[in-house]
Amino acid sequence: MLRRLIGTTDGALAHRTFVPRTRVTGPTGAVRIGTSGWLYPRWRKTYYPEGLPHARELSYIASRLGSVEINGSFYSLQRPESYRAWYHATPPGFVFAVKGSRFISHMKKLRDPGVALANFFASGVLALEEKLGPILWQLPPNLGFDRERLATFFDALPRDTTAAVRVAKGHDRRVAGRAWLRTEARRPIRYAIEVRHPSFADPDFISVLREHDVALCVADTAGRWPFLEDVTAEFVYVRLHGDVELYASGYGDDALDTWAKKIRAWRRGVEPADAIRASTQRPAKRAARDVYVYFDNDAKVHAPFDAERLAERVGVSAAPRREGAPASPPSPRSRSGYRAAAARRVAR
Repeated sequence: MLRRLIGTTDGALAHRTFVPRTRVTGPTGAVRIGTSGWLYPRWRKTYYPEGLPHARELSYIASRLGSVEINGSFYSLQRPESYRAWYHATPPGFVFAVKGSRFISHMKKLRDPGVALANFFASGVLALEEKLGPILWQLPPNLGFDRERLATFFDALPRDTTAAVRVAKGHDRRVAGRAWLRTEARRPIRYAIEVRHPSFADPDFISVLREHDVALCVADTAGRWPFLEDVTAEFVYVRLHGDVELYASGYGDDALDTWAKKIRAWRRGVEPADAIRASTQRPAKRAARDVYVYFDNDAKVHAPFDAERLAERVGVSAAPRREGAPASPPSPRSRSGYRAAAARRVAR
């Protein structure tokens, strides 16, 4: 192995083992199922065993699921030491999805993202190294579809970790002295976008996503916001916020069976037969697509249990359910009710 001097934080140097560039490979049909966040007081003594130190909660959920979504990055710039702690708390092969900064999506509404995007990448995101999964941009409900705005924003996004380092070097004083400006290998960066305005149910929106290889987030929001299943990238990203009550209701067996069926279709590179789409144009054919699914119905502690139950259905559980663990209460929704609700979403 070779060693070289590299930058650590702003201006500092340290010896580090040189790692050759990672070979970029296409999707393999991998499925990652997890939760949106993991630090919830209600989960303690319910999902997390009594007496488990808070500092070990991430390690615990990572022993049972293959991924989690980092939420704190949405609300504020995190620190490199946090990302490194999360990296070391999880096993090899674990993957983090990261929510993009709401300062970019909600305050700036995607316009002129330059410095803000640099701060986001300099804050430590790249410290996740090979455990960095997709980056999700969640748009506010009051932001409608604007092709030019989206295309300009997508063009500004770095498409691999080496390019992200270059972007990060444009950071400002908000991360001065604590910026993470390096990567051990050049790896692709994937992006997904979650929309909440009805104007996005537009074939032109699907077209711009495909042009930029950005995944449309399939978001189940109990009918509140658009539900679309157009496949627009080499992977599929799903967020399950609750099918009856937003953030609160659990998913029953029929609903989980339906989602498992969809996942099996996506991972084979095809669309579900009953997919709800904004566009009549089918996606490019692929032998496989990777699938990321995150449960955000955390209010009543359904999310981690539902994630484990869905993972079991598609054969990607990280570990069997622990002895004596309480089961997530079933949702009253039947398969037919689920499909009827989905149809109503399209009509809205």
